[in-house]
Amino acid sequence: MKSNLLVVGVLLSLSLVALDQPSGARGLHSWNGPADEGEAETKILTVLDGMVKSHQTYLSVPVKDGMALRLLTEATGAKNVVEIGTSTGYSGLWLCLALQKTNGRLTTFEIDHQRASMAREHFREAGVEQMVTLIEGDAHDQVAKLKGPIDIAFIDADKGGYVDYLNKLLPLVKPGGLILAHNVDMVPDYVKAVTTSGELETIFYMEGGGLGVTLKKR
Repeated sequence: MKSNLLVVGVLLSLSLVALDQPSGARGLHSWNGPADEGEAETKILTVLDGMVKSHQTYLSVPVKDGMALRLLTEATGAKNVVEIGTSTGYSGLWLCLALQKTNGRLTTFEIDHQRASMAREHFREAGVEQMVTLIEGDAHDQVAKLKGPIDIAFIDADKGGYVDYLNKLLPLVKPGGLILAHNVDMVPDYVKAVTTSGELETIFYMEGGGLGVTLKKR
């Protein structure tokens, strides 16, 4: 119950932040957290901003969902975060904003070599390469090599594979851990899976691209 109330509280705070933003606002100035002054954080935010300006955010999350990833990761004190679908590293950098506070690590999977190479360069520029393990290849196969416990899993890859990713990740996610899924309006089979299981409790944050937030209860 405590973990669920924490998740709800974080998402409510995100909604209030979103209400304060002008319609269509996309800039990184929308994050005004108290830790913005940190040198490491500034470095990551600079790279994120540069990626947006140079259009290197292929298939990435919008800013509001990046904020959600960061807040949920930091608020839950996550140490071991797994991402399915690195793309060019944009969402991973939002996760790293939190992981530098929690002293955690990100393991992220990408099937496309060119995007993986771009992501590695962005992680290097942001100074977070030491906290990131990027694995190239088909995550449906590669995820079997993971070890738990996972605190947060974030799924943002091939939509037809969401249920398979869920089934493979769920045994590794700790009780009280979170499974996050992007573009939930595109994956009705996944939504059904996470809303009909007695083991899971799910809410949806729709301010950005549609983020499913699922708590593993036991």
